[in-house]
Amino acid sequence: ATVSEPAQKCCTENIQPFLTSILEELMGPVSSGFTEVRSLFDKEVNDVIQDFQKTNDMTKLKENVDQLMNLPFNSVKMEPCYVKVNLLQELLQDLKSRFKVYHIDFVIQRTQNFMQELMENAVYTFGQLFSPSHQADSAKVATTIEKVKLRVLK
Repeated sequence: ATVSEPAQKCCTENIQPFLTSILEELMGPVSSGFTEVRSLFDKEVNDVIQDFQKTNDMTKLKENVDQLMNLPFNSVKMEPCYVKVNLLQELLQDLKSRFKVYHIDFVIQRTQNFMQELMENAVYTFGQLFSPSHQADSAKVATTIEKVKLRVLK
């Protein structure tokens, strides 16, 4: 009871007025990272479509879709997504000194984990909605892939 009132007053005066601006500042790199995940998925699926249109090879298509399923675990391809979030390091340094925010690396790592999880969900959903083995008409495969991609991105 004796701590509650001073703690509420401290939060109301020293923290709450800054929360909106802090969240806006932090959301820039976070949003940028998640946008990069979306762009990467879009690009990789477009590459699968283009390769299939060139080769019209269902075996190669299955290999490309299998590679797409491993995208979340491909650190080289995911790196540009993760780099966007590394900007949090600089932004959180200011918060560290002003608000005693610790474990900055943990915040960045968790954000990157969520990005990987989002990509895992995207490729899993894509795999569930599109199966090359169930495609009888190869003329419609590219259109089907595009529709599935748009559905996943939605």
